[in-house]
Amino acid sequence: MRGRPLSIMRLITDENFNHRILRGLKLRVPDLDYVVAQETELKGVKDPVLLDRAAKENRILVTHDINTIPKYAYERVIAGQSMPGVITVPKALPIAQAIEELLTIIECSDQSEHENQVLHIPL
Repeated sequence: MRGRPLSIMRLITDENFNHRILRGLKLRVPDLDYVVAQETELKGVKDPVLLDRAAKENRILVTHDINTIPKYAYERVIAGQSMPGVITVPKALPIAQAIEELLTIIECSDQSEHENQVLHIPL
């Protein structure tokens, strides 16, 4: 049995994140606190705007965008702006592995540990 998270991790997925991964994660963590950007007014916004909203809502951004999101995230950190964290998931990573990796992060870390960090999975 896995341990309980220190606090409920708050996530936001970007517009192109694989919904099958999200559904699988939600089955394993029924009380998952997440927002899907494309289901809000954030649909189609530029990466810096999405990161700004994630910061305002204290949500870790989960993305397949390994090329531009980390760059903008680190720019926020360098500028002294809030950055709750980013988790990058390669599109080529098998869905089951992505779910397990995200589950490990959710259950074995506290949201505050990801502040100003970009975490790349697989771990």
